[in-house]
Amino acid sequence: MRPAVVATCLLLLAPITDSWWASGSAVILDPRMVCKKNRRTRGRLAQICRNETGLLKEISRGVTLGASECAYQFRNRRWNCTTQRRSMRKILMRDTRETGFVNAITAAGVTYAITRACTAGSLLECSCEKEVPKPRRGRVANIPLPPAPAQTDRWQWGGCSDNVRFGLQKSREFMDSRYRKKSDIKTLIKLHNHNAGRLAIKSNMRVECKCHGLSGSCTLRTCWWRMPTFREVGERLRDKFEGAAKVIASNDGDSIMPESSNIKRPGKKDIIYSEESPDFCLPNLKTGSLGTQGRQCNVSSAGTDSCDQLCCRRGYIQSTVRETENCNCQFKWCCEVICETCYVKRDIQTCL
Repeated sequence: MRPAVVATCLLLLAPITDSWWASGSAVILDPRMVCKKNRRTRGRLAQICRNETGLLKEISRGVTLGASECAYQFRNRRWNCTTQRRSMRKILMRDTRETGFVNAITAAGVTYAITRACTAGSLLECSCEKEVPKPRRGRVANIPLPPAPAQTDRWQWGGCSDNVRFGLQKSREFMDSRYRKKSDIKTLIKLHNHNAGRLAIKSNMRVECKCHGLSGSCTLRTCWWRMPTFREVGERLRDKFEGAAKVIASNDGDSIMPESSNIKRPGKKDIIYSEESPDFCLPNLKTGSLGTQGRQCNVSSAGTDSCDQLCCRRGYIQSTVRETENCNCQFKWCCEVICETCYVKRDIQTCL
């Protein structure tokens, strides 16, 4: 076998990590590939590629974080955010609500990873936020009350607030700068969904406080900003996916508008799309659908993982599997837990 053929086979069999978010022939969010394609350009993206290698590593972590959360949120649906390269490439070449979610959760993941690295002191370019946070536009910071009746007028900002401003800035510079000069509907939708993903973090920052004083009297409190957990971010974006708005290009060619005049104009936090999604019931190379044949369903569920929904009413087969689990566990002093191995039978349903 020729070396070129061997190399191609190995490439196809290689595990897919952060480079599977592919669009056409280019990997849009593998930082190495993005930097390679834009090595002759100037601006903030070029500076990040040349001078901020630590930041590129965090961007890679953020993409992987977004991919993992996408798979979790859609694990029980017909489209399960597969990491299969050809399927995801086709999804990202379109403008369906699935495309919108992928773009939003990826932007959120990159923002989250960079902000977390700042707080942990892993990046030379930033640190945690130690200044008094400025209230968001039109909102007043909600300071939690101490757990017990005490003097509440003595408090200070301190600790180490999550530097989300830096995370937002770098996420925009890396993910959006290549598209700023374009105004086609596909680009406008992509940038909108990127921003919606970031806002799922920024708009849900919360204040945490620690009490100081004798016997927890809370005579002094130290407070700081914290990001929500990324699981919360994923759940909020999944809710936005459920209520995603279909849009069309406006007459001016530089903006978007709802498909119907009866539909409310989508806000900045909403996910938008311009193409209807396939049903993902059967394999389709054109749409990227892998179908649901062979997927396990839940016969007792009424949700998206039900056998009726997941199997697209094609039916299912039921089989019994024998599994092992720990049982009759006992604590042995000190410090060990000893368990027996038990065999249990479980019925599973598989889509036809």
